[in-house]
Amino acid sequence: MSPTTAPPSLEDVLRRLTGVIESRRPSAGGDPDASYVARLLQKGPDAFLKKIGEEATEVVMAAKDAEHGGAPAKIVSEMADLWFHGMVALAHYGLSAADVVAELARREGLSGIEEKALRKVRERESDETAHTRN
Repeated sequence: MSPTTAPPSLEDVLRRLTGVIESRRPSAGGDPDASYVARLLQKGPDAFLKKIGEEATEVVMAAKDAEHGGAPAKIVSEMADLWFHGMVALAHYGLSAADVVAELARREGLSGIEEKALRKVRERESDETAHTRN
């Protein structure tokens, strides 16, 4: 990237990465022998969920290391891995980064405490509705 070229926007990067992940789905012709994403998706949720757990742990470890003189850039690297594997999981379930961004936008302006309380109320109402149907 030259000094006069603006860096790509977050939306552009997420949109392109979503497109790549979608193109690697086995149902879209992704080859598990040639594509890490296709291999993860072919193996199913256990494979990519395990990676999400590993990457989340690595983010925590990098952050703890940064508290004791480790490189903060390591947090960014590990978080990128976590986001990537999270995006693979989203694709498996027919979702995308745009869905996550929309949820974050919905929460914008709400306090975390208020949002969590509202979520609990919605979950309780959903559970009660499910029980009355059975």
